[in-house]
Amino acid sequence: MSRRPGKGSGFIDVARIEFIGGDGGDGCSSFRREKLVPRGGPDGGDGGRGGDVILRVNPHLGTLIDYKYRRVVRAGRGGHGQGKDRHGRAGKDVIVRVPPGTVVKDAASGEVLCDLAGEGEFVVASGGRGGRGNAAFATSVNRAPRRCEKGEPGERRQAELEMKLIADIGIVGKPNAGKSTLLRRLTRARPKVGRYPFTTLTPMLGVLYLGDDAVVLADIPGLIEGAHEGKGLGHEFLRHIERTRALLFLIDGTSASVGGDVDALGRELRLHNEVLGARPRIVAINKSDLLTEDEVDALRSQGYDILISALEGSGIKDLIRGLVRLLEDDEEEVDDGRGQKQ
Repeated sequence: MSRRPGKGSGFIDVARIEFIGGDGGDGCSSFRREKLVPRGGPDGGDGGRGGDVILRVNPHLGTLIDYKYRRVVRAGRGGHGQGKDRHGRAGKDVIVRVPPGTVVKDAASGEVLCDLAGEGEFVVASGGRGGRGNAAFATSVNRAPRRCEKGEPGERRQAELEMKLIADIGIVGKPNAGKSTLLRRLTRARPKVGRYPFTTLTPMLGVLYLGDDAVVLADIPGLIEGAHEGKGLGHEFLRHIERTRALLFLIDGTSASVGGDVDALGRELRLHNEVLGARPRIVAINKSDLLTEDEVDALRSQGYDILISALEGSGIKDLIRGLVRLLEDDEEEVDDGRGQKQ
């Protein structure tokens, strides 16, 4: 069954958090004092190292809702050293679980620190080193050192977590093109469907089963002119298309200019990201049940072979065959080792 991001709790795809590694424990200055043991020497133990803050991918998560109100994550502090050569315990690590596709950026510089696209983990804030006790400074010429060290502070980092959906095909179109209706038709996902634009306010995922294979589809909220500049929350939507292998342009067949809509979508993607603009794509014309025969013939003469009605289900088999060919062609492109596909 398909997974819906943030089901029941809201969809949050950006979070800014301060991560603080644990401070190292202080070293101890101590001397061995026992009856009948003269000149026992230094026995101050070292402080324990501070804990790390570790980001770890959890494939069962689909949103950053857990960090909507959590602004600071701090790891445990290392224990202080003690006499009798007792070292402090290490600070407790803190595991921060994030959904697949999370990009970690430095909040100040915008530098990408890590891209957790699949399984894995990343130490976002390291713990401080523990201080040495005076036993560590004993030498042949200084048998009774009174020197010890303070523990080092843990690393502090203000970071931004940005989640990008991972899907095989992203469904892209203008508002009210029928993207949610198509997702309901192809998968078990149940996004909200309405007769007004911007019914879908957050990206939705669905799984199309083709025999033993499964294709993940992402329904991206409608894009408008100027989306690459942030209009209509464009940046928030466009980031979720970046990880898709291929794109499905879904066009409203009743539009005044079908070709103009196709060009507008391609332009917005290209201006947002040139690589995204060059991604493999297929065009499907929706709402064919509202078109006359002459209008259908005119669209076919322009090269638009896939005409569907997501509401009534006509043309869906042709669309699925087109999506399969699109993914197969993408798999045939092999990287030659220099970043170029051939």
